[in-house]
Amino acid sequence: MATPAFLRKMEAPATVQPGRPAPARAERDSFVLRPLPHEDVFFYSKKIDNSRLVREADPRSRNACWSAIGAAGVALVLLTGVLAPSVANTLEGYRLESLRAEQRRLLNDRQVLELQEAEMLRPDRLEALAKRQDLITPASDQVVHLEEKGDGAVAMVK
Repeated sequence: MATPAFLRKMEAPATVQPGRPAPARAERDSFVLRPLPHEDVFFYSKKIDNSRLVREADPRSRNACWSAIGAAGVALVLLTGVLAPSVANTLEGYRLESLRAEQRRLLNDRQVLELQEAEMLRPDRLEALAKRQDLITPASDQVVHLEEKGDGAVAMVK
């Protein structure tokens, strides 16, 4: 009967019989994995103290930084110049619409006031007010008509 492969590991290693030469190649275990690449490389971490190092100023990086700031400023000015007219147009449109709404409201108010004025100046209403205050119609000799001058002068200038 044959022995399963996983039990062969536990068997004692084969001994070399006297008088027989040793096999050229030892029996290979079928469950041993081949070595992984760079398995024999070990990395060690060493603590490095950089507290005494002083960074040198790089003049090229300073120039690059100022160039980037200048380019961003120019881009901002151009973007503002492009967007400003459309924003102003939109705001003026809102303002114009509010002025039109105010004009409609004022015209409605004017119509209401003209209607109120017409009601107050009705002849029958004025007669009722005159009777309430004991006012009478003047006689014809009590009315003085002023002469109308054709030159448009209001007062005499000396």
